[in-house]
Amino acid sequence: MSARRIPRILLRVVAILLAAQVVLCAGFYWAMSQPPDVFGRIVARTPLPLMMVLPFETLWMRARAGSLKPGDMAPDFRLPTLDRKETVQLSSYRGSRPVVLVFGSYT
Repeated sequence: MSARRIPRILLRVVAILLAAQVVLCAGFYWAMSQPPDVFGRIVARTPLPLMMVLPFETLWMRARAGSLKPGDMAPDFRLPTLDRKETVQLSSYRGSRPVVLVFGSYT
């Protein structure tokens, strides 16, 4: 193999690896934008070494950032009560009493 071919081969390998990294990051960004159950199924099938080469935290923070800022009105939603006999809608409380929304786990 000539000395001139080695840089070309190396350049092709680097380009292929870079393209693969971009495709993987785009795919995981899309997956992180999906509902938790969909994302969980994708991550469950992803090999750990593949997860280690992705900028996981950066992708997660950008994909799940949302557009609300402190002080913005929360979007309306409807959820079942604990006994599942009724539903509660956030907008029904507007103007009548304060509502605190807690996201995440506190256990």
